[in-house]
Amino acid sequence: MSSTSQKDIKIITDNHKKVDLRNETLSDISLKLETIGEKKFRAKQIYEWVIKGARHFDDMLNLSKALRAKLEKIYYLDNTNIIDVLKSEDGTLKMLNAFKDGEIVESVFMRYKHGNSACLSTQVGCKMGCSFCASTLNGCMRNLTAGEMLGQLYEMQNYTGERVNNVVLMGSGEPLDNYDEVLRFIHLACDEDGLNLSGRSITLSTCGLVPQIRKLADEKLQITLAISLHNPIEKERIEIMPITKKYGIRALMDAVAYYTEKTHRRVTFEYAMIAGENDSIEHANELGKLLKGMLVHVNLIPVNAVKEKSYIPTKNHQINVFMKQLMDKYNINTTVRRELGSDINAACGQLRNQQIERGTEA
Repeated sequence: MSSTSQKDIKIITDNHKKVDLRNETLSDISLKLETIGEKKFRAKQIYEWVIKGARHFDDMLNLSKALRAKLEKIYYLDNTNIIDVLKSEDGTLKMLNAFKDGEIVESVFMRYKHGNSACLSTQVGCKMGCSFCASTLNGCMRNLTAGEMLGQLYEMQNYTGERVNNVVLMGSGEPLDNYDEVLRFIHLACDEDGLNLSGRSITLSTCGLVPQIRKLADEKLQITLAISLHNPIEKERIEIMPITKKYGIRALMDAVAYYTEKTHRRVTFEYAMIAGENDSIEHANELGKLLKGMLVHVNLIPVNAVKEKSYIPTKNHQINVFMKQLMDKYNINTTVRRELGSDINAACGQLRNQQIERGTEA
């Protein structure tokens, strides 16, 4: 290794600017290896260890000690640690992840017949202010990097010993408010040299950031876009989702139409059923008229009970009436989300808020 390369590494180390290896592409690693006098083909070996969820460079036994030492001066691997896990009777796991700066987020591991799904966070907290969501109660601290999103996934696989087949970007945060890093995450997760997930196995949920939905449409990805709608009547939606003041329902629907035109992908509309708030036949009819004829699917979700809020989930009978109205009168494909992890408060933000409260009390 040249003296210039040693100096470069020393500067990086002295400034505490080690790079998160989980945030690097195979090409990034290859270019870095050249600068420290190593063969480019080593990048594939290193990348394979990253994908396996390695936490320490000493785990990379097919690399020389000298190379491992160089890598440790430039990179770090353990970008997140699982500090708490809640286990549901149905097999769902809710994990509390801590990052290098001490910030914490949640991820959820869910088992289905068709494979395992991971619900990942994209921000520390959220600033969208949706009234039924626990994620927004303490505001948004910062965006997560693509590597930190992957870190949640790798640590989940390490903990369970099971592969994740599907990813839902529906944890804490608004994914489209962290557009560039979320897009990088999608590309890294779908990299054929990496996790090699199918784009169709990734769902991105948004409360409705219209310009970003249009921008995402132009990417022409094969992911599933999920829109958190929750009320088809604009003056009522504003009350529970303040983003509606900036981007009204008509502008949102125009963006969805643009998205389906560009991607030819069906859009899912998430609809949290709140007793006495948005679950009447009138609401079903307004939703049906709004979506009729579009390439969409509606997913009805009994709202999660959050102790800071007074919302009560709609009874199953009323949910079925609502669904039947959408399907029979408006021919809209509609399902009811299977509830997982209800006994461990698996809704977004609840475990993090409990941890923050414990820290405050301490």
